[in-house]
Amino acid sequence: MKKADIRKFDPNGAGQTDGNVFGLPFTAKESNVVLIPVPFEMTTSYGRGTAKGPKAILDASPQLDLFEAEYAEHGLSRPWEFGIHMESESAKIKSLNKTGCQLSKPIIARGGNLGSNKGLAVKLQKCNKISHELNSIVFQKAGKHLSDKKIVGIVGGDHSVSFGAIQAVAHKFPKLGILHVDAHADLRQAYEGFEHSHASIMNNVVHKIPGVDKLVQVGIRDFCDEEYKLATGHKKISCYFDYAIRDRLLSGKSWAAVVKEMIAKLPQNVYVSFDIDGLDPALCPSTGTPVAGGLSFHQATFLLRELALSGKRIVGFDLNEVAPSGRKNDEWDGNVGARILYKLCSAALYSQGARNR
Repeated sequence: MKKADIRKFDPNGAGQTDGNVFGLPFTAKESNVVLIPVPFEMTTSYGRGTAKGPKAILDASPQLDLFEAEYAEHGLSRPWEFGIHMESESAKIKSLNKTGCQLSKPIIARGGNLGSNKGLAVKLQKCNKISHELNSIVFQKAGKHLSDKKIVGIVGGDHSVSFGAIQAVAHKFPKLGILHVDAHADLRQAYEGFEHSHASIMNNVVHKIPGVDKLVQVGIRDFCDEEYKLATGHKKISCYFDYAIRDRLLSGKSWAAVVKEMIAKLPQNVYVSFDIDGLDPALCPSTGTPVAGGLSFHQATFLLRELALSGKRIVGFDLNEVAPSGRKNDEWDGNVGARILYKLCSAALYSQGARNR
């Protein structure tokens, strides 16, 4: 794994506000990690704003200090040296989102209960067509960077945007495992009629991407009957419900022991799908579907670090559902999102052999 030209950047100074993500000056070609922003929220069923997540993260990211203390004693103190680059937002994706949101809003307002309304049925058909088009765009973008031997990260957007990337990664790395951090199981089938709903992403991953062998879910605490049945009965799925994690920790089990068990269930190649609402909502108050409970920041970063140190390879990842508050000078959601994103980049780089010494 080659380092970028680090002469372009002073890690002890301020991040370059006219630079790229984290204030870094690197191009995609110079970087080992390429981030693809997907500002899309057509299927968001509660609070909106996650289409603004990629920009919120990008805007907040230059003020991070990039020395990586968690990995320093293991040989990677400066993951930024290996190059991290975020692409510009796609005009095509933004256009699809605008059209899709206009079509989906009356469907969502009725909870997907369309009855005999032919007009809404046509709108739903168009929405599903847009989802397939989006999946194809993300699949192609991710596939191109994977063929160039890049680590690909998706920055959403609602959680539905992950499908094309997971499909591309599973194509390159069959027998793939998914580590899924989330408040929600996302195992519904075509929620509100949307074939690729944010609430259906993991159902689609398990049933429509044959290259995925295992799904390990962490922090799940909001789900319906059918999701519980699938999460507890499908041979590919191991679900660590939030209440069960809590009970084990309160009974004296260490978080380290629980994490070790989670990681042991994953295969060699792992894709991390990180919904920001998997965290305690104090860390992501503006996300569309916040749920009380969840992981602390340190529990989440410990999980990522232990996965990286385990010898398994993080071959792709996504971060989604970050939404800015809209209040002036309030970057909290973007700030936390940027920090989780940097931890994802660090973990992936370390797992693939990046070292400063």
